[in-house]
Amino acid sequence: MNVVLTTLNAKYIHTCLALRLLKKYAEPEFNADILEFTIKDPAMHIVSDLYSRKPDVIGFSCYIWNIEQTIHVIRMLKKVLPETKIVLGGPEVSYDTEYWLERIPEVDFIVIGEGEETFKHLLKEVEAGSNGYHFVFGLGYRKKEEIVINPGRGKLDLNTIPSPYRLHEDLASLGKRVTYFETSRGCPFSCQFCLSSIEVGVRYFDIERVKEDLLYLVRNGAKMIKFIDRTFNIKRDYALEIFDFLIKNHGGCEFQFEITADIMRPEVLEFLNENAPPGIFRFEIGVQSTNDATNDLIQRRQNFKKLARTVTLVKDGQKIDQHLDLIAGLPEEDYDSFKQTFNDVFALRPEELQLGFLKMLRGTGMRAMAERFGYRFMDNAPYEILSNNILSFDDIVKMKRVEDILEKYWNDHRMDNTMKRLTDHTFATPFDFFQEYGNVWDAQGWSRIGHQFEDLFTRLDYFLEKTNAPDIYIVRGLMKLDYLLHHKHKPRKRWWTPDFDKEEQTQVREYICEHPAIVSDAFADLNLSDKEIHKHVVIEKIDFNLDSYLKNGTVRNGAYHLIIYYNPKTLQAVPFTVPENAASDLKEKTS
Repeated sequence: MNVVLTTLNAKYIHTCLALRLLKKYAEPEFNADILEFTIKDPAMHIVSDLYSRKPDVIGFSCYIWNIEQTIHVIRMLKKVLPETKIVLGGPEVSYDTEYWLERIPEVDFIVIGEGEETFKHLLKEVEAGSNGYHFVFGLGYRKKEEIVINPGRGKLDLNTIPSPYRLHEDLASLGKRVTYFETSRGCPFSCQFCLSSIEVGVRYFDIERVKEDLLYLVRNGAKMIKFIDRTFNIKRDYALEIFDFLIKNHGGCEFQFEITADIMRPEVLEFLNENAPPGIFRFEIGVQSTNDATNDLIQRRQNFKKLARTVTLVKDGQKIDQHLDLIAGLPEEDYDSFKQTFNDVFALRPEELQLGFLKMLRGTGMRAMAERFGYRFMDNAPYEILSNNILSFDDIVKMKRVEDILEKYWNDHRMDNTMKRLTDHTFATPFDFFQEYGNVWDAQGWSRIGHQFEDLFTRLDYFLEKTNAPDIYIVRGLMKLDYLLHHKHKPRKRWWTPDFDKEEQTQVREYICEHPAIVSDAFADLNLSDKEIHKHVVIEKIDFNLDSYLKNGTVRNGAYHLIIYYNPKTLQAVPFTVPENAASDLKEKTS
């Protein structure tokens, strides 16, 4: 029997672990082919590719990000392959199964929940030409005109599932795509916005098997492994053993974990800070809200003080990047309350802060509470909130602008020095900066057109001028620095009008070539020739001492030259500053 497993990933670099689990569990009785597409692929391309395989059964893995495109593909596919059995599975169709079978009559079966055992049982029945599927537990299907939902299936012993990480066809792309990895299933918490809260208890894969699979992936070139465990650190000894194993065997691969920060034990943090190589671990931490009343309503147990302690200790260790998540639109969190949540979490200065919006997922407690809190949300996936009893659509639109600027400026790390100044000093709170700038960005129509790298600077400069921001000369100096540091080679153009003419630049360049020590001993040690300075050094003007500012935040006003050296060997930009009058002072001393 010809079986194809497929899905539409959000991006090409993503991979679908579910397909690989289904494939391996179905073997050796059934040999399924895996075909992965993206949501941006043309439907005709997807359909023609699937059609060329002439499958007897096609299984689609369905999520909120791909369900609508998947339905479009299925409807086309059924017209050209009317005899092919179409099976859906995944979190998006595991709830309200009757609704999906009614909405998509082209679908023959829906696998509900954990799918390995159910899907294999279904394949056996299809191959046998069975007219009845009532013993395939965990299955939704049609019996003539009647929709039948069979009883659920018991939990699978995870260690009976063959490893999905060793497919020969994956080897060539291990270093180019993200590998998703699970060490456990289930979640110990009951957050009402999350599907993971529905499954009670946590089950683990055997830790020795986990180590063997990780070692196989690393040794075969994997560069990014994302653990999909809902709370990786819930079992301290298990997590610590995996951390230790990866530290000793990382092979240059990066690993991302979703952790619950307020239960992270101090000894684990100490171990990581002392032993983890910089850059191989990344933590994703769901904060969602710092409003206690809101957290009580959504049954989310969280101690923000302990969470902040963990985030701070990890940040101080300078070994692990952190990605913190917020959810706007949770019950009893109005605009002002969310602003407080945002500022509370932003104060921790995570490397990334994601502002998401509540999605009323099918099967969750939040969806069941929708009427109680007056929720209005999108009819189709991703079911995102439009308003509720205390949050208007206007509020949602405003917060969307905050999200846009946050992604472009903070999370992209193109202006780190500038952002720190703006969020620490220039505006009343970080949220105020992102909101006010987002409002101007939208009013100018910039959200409807693209932008180049330079546009990020010119538009920010326009906003600062328009709002009459205080100490704008400091911000502009830092913007120049960030722009120049972004490049690996001496840039040919600037986003600002040149501060001084070429003749003056030539004079300064020649002088620092003859007297490099007036810049610094480190600059003098470079021993640069006039030709090298001309080729690899940028000289600009700023109105404060950058060195003292970067060292301790002290603003010492004055006329200075900003000097950036672009090292052709390391491709790194190194900044220096020197007072404008340094050359004349030196002349006086030596005359």
